Amino acid sequence: MARKSEKSEFEEYEELLDQAYEQLPDTIFEAKRFKVPKGYSVIQGNRTIIKNFGDVSSTLNRDPQHILKYLLRELGTSGNVEGNRAIMQGKFTHYVINDRIKEYVDNFVMCHECNRPDTIIIREDRIDMLKCSACGARAPLKSL
Repeated sequence: MARKSEKSEFEEYEELLDQAYEQLPDTIFEAKRFKVPKGYSVIQGNRTIIKNFGDVSSTLNRDPQHILKYLLRELGTSGNVEGNRAIMQGKFTHYVINDRIKEYVDNFVMCHECNRPDTIIIREDRIDMLKCSACGARAPLKSL
């Protein structure tokens, strides 16, 4: 004859569920809205300068060189980072620049599973992966 356990299966399930919730990071429960940062740019001669490029990269929690590499590839130009600003060869409106920053956020910042910006880029076996701190998902990234 089988003995009945002291706890029902439902109670054991509830305890395991509570343990799982305790292990989740606090950021997953925050309900703050993420806004894509806007790049403030000016055109000087034949160059475009993004004045707040350092602020954009720190808001996105990404290396400024990674963001710049993406922008330069997408815009088909050359450029560099000087302090808090990015300087690119060519004339680009702020609409074009902000559109490319939004594309960067969609491809390299937002989690593809939970749609949160709490991600980091890690390298595994020569492949860049997007790892979400909120849900734990991993997704391979296109190389730049």
